[in-house]
Amino acid sequence: MTTDGLVLVVGSGIRAYREYLLASAAQRRPVWLLDAVEPTWQHDYAQGATVVELLDPKRLLPDQDLLVKTAVDLAAEHRIEGVFTYDETLVVTTAHIAEALGLRGLGVSGAEHCRNKQYTRERLTAAGILQPRFSYVTTDADARAAADEFGYPVVFKPRGMGASIGVVFVGGPGEVADAFAMSDLSSHGGNPLYQGGVLVEEYLTGPEISVDGATFDGEYRPFFVGRKRLGPEPYFEEVGHVVSADDPLLTDPGLVDMLAAAHRALGIRDGVTHTEVKLTDRGPAIVEVNGRLGGDLIPYLGRLATGIDPAHVAVDIATGVRPTLEPTLRRSVGIRFSYPEHDGRVLGVTLPAARPGLLEAAAMVQPGAELRLPPEGYLSRYAYVICAADTAEGCEAALDAASAGTAVTLEAL
Repeated sequence: MTTDGLVLVVGSGIRAYREYLLASAAQRRPVWLLDAVEPTWQHDYAQGATVVELLDPKRLLPDQDLLVKTAVDLAAEHRIEGVFTYDETLVVTTAHIAEALGLRGLGVSGAEHCRNKQYTRERLTAAGILQPRFSYVTTDADARAAADEFGYPVVFKPRGMGASIGVVFVGGPGEVADAFAMSDLSSHGGNPLYQGGVLVEEYLTGPEISVDGATFDGEYRPFFVGRKRLGPEPYFEEVGHVVSADDPLLTDPGLVDMLAAAHRALGIRDGVTHTEVKLTDRGPAIVEVNGRLGGDLIPYLGRLATGIDPAHVAVDIATGVRPTLEPTLRRSVGIRFSYPEHDGRVLGVTLPAARPGLLEAAAMVQPGAELRLPPEGYLSRYAYVICAADTAEGCEAALDAASAGTAVTLEAL
């Protein structure tokens, strides 16, 4: 038996969106990777890797028994000090691993209460926490009845998808049948435990934010607030985010107290979460709570804006160390994703020239890639820009200017 003090990372994710997290985790503690494919770029960061099915190839179910057994076998050969994931589909499985090894984590029930949006709604309703009125339905007739009761507009969404996949704005009764069919169909692209049926939710008005927070020994604290920019209705794709180190919402008592109460209601013990919130005229209302760090490079923006490393926070909590959440930088950093105006096959991508405030610009597709806009496709981004400024307003202006310098050349599909 070795005594190398490893942290298990379950699933490495898509390189463009998650490499920075794996790299930072490896700086904090030695990392061993559980992944479905042989490592390539991951070799730069992992001490070792075990290739194992993360999802059952026949049923697309997380193969918890196999993954837990693999982790237990590894623990017989190495000293495992923590386990975490930043992959939405593996949150529950990772919680099972943590419990089997006696390690800190969200807890299986806490992970399930986050992963299944129906469970989230039920738990938060019982706790009296502000959120949309909702109903889980399995037919378009029941969807119509729920929508009529709540009053239009409403939102349809699957129970267990991420990245706003299958989330639809429904403006009136005539849109219900098509919206239900699209949202229900979208649910069949993920875990069968959450397939079929649709959550009908009251539409909340107001700006939307995201909050990455840490729970340690049951104590919740936010450390990044992201201000979102959403794409055109009827869909809810996120096309940009800005994180400011001095965002006043980080210390807003109403928001922070509500988030802490929500995490207690969901039974979250230890770990990082990404909570989406609408700032309504009735107060902050929870859209959803995800049992992992945010996507869309939001945690990366937070690191650039505040100096707080989100992977260090996740590793520290997983290994029983109270995380340091005090900023060492104070600026605003944002990202803007570029989408095509219509479906097409990529011939080439143009990026902006260097300019004040522009930190990064990158193409997200290669020539030959097919881009399809919702509802035929999702996350059809061809490029992104990241900008920094002293203020959020200055950051948005820099993002506008840099985005204007991006372009894509397409041929018809």
